[in-house]
Amino acid sequence: MSRSAVVPRAKANRLQEKSAQELVDATETFIFDCDGVIWKGDSLIEGVPETLELLRSMGKRLIFVTNNSTKSRAGYTKKFESLGLKVNAEEIFSSSFAAAAYLESIDFKKKAYVVGETGILEELDGVGIKHIGGESDAGKQVTLASGELMHHDEDVGAVIVGFDRNINYYKIQYATLCIRENPGCMFIATNTDAVTHLTDAQEWAGNGSMVGAIKGSTKREPIVVGKPAAFMLDYIANKFQIRKDQITMVGDRLDTDILFGNDGGLNTMLVLSGVTTKDMLCSDDNTIAPTYYTDKLADLLCVGKVAA
Repeated sequence: MSRSAVVPRAKANRLQEKSAQELVDATETFIFDCDGVIWKGDSLIEGVPETLELLRSMGKRLIFVTNNSTKSRAGYTKKFESLGLKVNAEEIFSSSFAAAAYLESIDFKKKAYVVGETGILEELDGVGIKHIGGESDAGKQVTLASGELMHHDEDVGAVIVGFDRNINYYKIQYATLCIRENPGCMFIATNTDAVTHLTDAQEWAGNGSMVGAIKGSTKREPIVVGKPAAFMLDYIANKFQIRKDQITMVGDRLDTDILFGNDGGLNTMLVLSGVTTKDMLCSDDNTIAPTYYTDKLADLLCVGKVAA
């Protein structure tokens, strides 16, 4: 059997002026990934402000979804402001928020142990969930000696693993003990992204590396609340009462953004301004096809020219 019969290559259509107009006309809500679509690191991608302004002027609802858990919605509001973009907190859905929203949705009453940064802690505070770990464990070290035993809080009912620039062996061991020894303790991952854009100069190891460490020590698969899992999309669709076939997902990653949209029944548009290159999209190994692909978000500005 030929390889193409086993793994069919994804067929991608480049966005043209006509198809851009048709896509915008069919879309009530645009969901945008942030890293690689709106910005790279701390640098705004060219043409983004004008594109967002155009879409808002056309009455489109704009929602911003990011797998980056280092900031809360309040923190992301400040980042948008620093880049000259006016975005309300209610339009932002980060994986840090998703982790807190998931626990709130199941009426979680225990403590959470956090491997991650301030974004997760702030969102847990927002829904009244007690937590330990996070940044307070950043400098802790383990002294290994004969008879050494690490104690852990038996009231921890969930371990949340998000991106953590200060991950250490103490955090890995504490998370492992909670998951393995506390009955019913959940293992929650904000996302499993392989790489992330901490700066615009290169790709950096993503939360998948942190989650992988805990998976390795516990032999457990996590509950993933960020893209491409369905939780955030279902939450957004229910909150705003949106039909999924009237949503377009715009992202730069095939295995998170586009898969998230495709699995949810959305229109999808891949932009080549972030992680994915055209060679990756057109590779024989790729089986994920967006509805359309284009170089950058600002390519939608052609709709304004057609309308004019």
